[in-house]
Amino acid sequence: MKVVVIGTGPAGITAAMTLRAQDPSGTVSALSIEPYPPYSPAAMADHLLTGRTQTLYWKGVDVAERWGIDERREAPVEAVDTDNHEVVLRDGSRIAYEGLVVASGSRLHAPLEGVDLPGVLDFKSLRMAEHLVGQVHRGEAHSALIVGNGLIGVELSLLLTGLGVDVTIVGRRPWLMPRILDPETSAVVEAGLASRGVHLRLGVEATAFYGGARARGVRLADASQLEADLVVAATGVKPHVEFLGATGIVTGWGIHVDEHLRTSVANIVAAGDVAEAADWLTGKRFVHANFPNAVAQAKIAAQNLLGADIAYDGAEAMNSLKHLGIPVVAMGTLEEPDEILRWRSRDVHRTVYLRGGTITGAQLAGDITSAGLYRSLMLRRADVRAYGPALVEPDFTISSVVWRSLATL
Repeated sequence: MKVVVIGTGPAGITAAMTLRAQDPSGTVSALSIEPYPPYSPAAMADHLLTGRTQTLYWKGVDVAERWGIDERREAPVEAVDTDNHEVVLRDGSRIAYEGLVVASGSRLHAPLEGVDLPGVLDFKSLRMAEHLVGQVHRGEAHSALIVGNGLIGVELSLLLTGLGVDVTIVGRRPWLMPRILDPETSAVVEAGLASRGVHLRLGVEATAFYGGARARGVRLADASQLEADLVVAATGVKPHVEFLGATGIVTGWGIHVDEHLRTSVANIVAAGDVAEAADWLTGKRFVHANFPNAVAQAKIAAQNLLGADIAYDGAEAMNSLKHLGIPVVAMGTLEEPDEILRWRSRDVHRTVYLRGGTITGAQLAGDITSAGLYRSLMLRRADVRAYGPALVEPDFTISSVVWRSLATL
């Protein structure tokens, strides 16, 4: 089969490799908007801080050559012509396909006045990230203002602070990463950021970026203004679906896919940050934008495009800051628990959310060694009521589960 893959992020390159492995006689063209080999966005901060490339180029810089993939860099897609089965590039050229994988990822979503001003930066691509950090290395930037208190804003603040930049985060909600963390776990992250010198302005809404020839700062709802050498929008992301307008592919926030990751148009599948797939726990359609989901979806989508009939179990929410020096892991959902168990010491916080005796979410800070165990119990939908409060205590380990299982034999 002749397949075109739109995107070479974790989902795109995984899909391309799976297609080559499953159909060696077929051809695969993988299109990227950037000038780099396939890379992992999750590893950008570490790469820019340390210079390490192993985790950034996680499949190797020569992955396309090794796997026989026709990789085309700086090839932005303008449209998909589903009638003629062609991908239309911005330069007007067309690439025919028999099967199509849409793994186009996401872009900055910043519904603020002035977001189009020159100098409003983001942290969504390696190209922009290198431009941003380049200003620091050249001595052109000593302060940074990050609008957005989500995961991307926190990651970027840790990176820039590590490079010696004076950083301020502005966030509408009164705690950090509100889509991911509860206020108690956020407090651990807040303390970690404060210890590194990051300034927090939480619970105040940014209304507009301002400046003349370039952005100089942000205007807040309380009428105050903040300025910095670097002005960064980290307010959220939105799936890249603009080029699909005339295709007949059904979209909402992202691309609607069925349980096999097929779109509403034959021979077109989607995976990664662009796919609006069912949540494994709630069954509701959602975009869970993280590395493990992208890779898992891509493998299944690619095989189903070639004729397999593999069901996808559902997307999973899991996020971590451990790679940037703050040991925090959050998984599952905080919504509608019927019981919440907490354990706290000065340096360690554990919270487990339960519904019907099964784990629906967990948050760990300070000591995250049990994250894998909680995730396993959550994914198995194991009944954990017998453990009671011991479920969140420091000595709850895999041994606890094994002994409890043996005792019931």
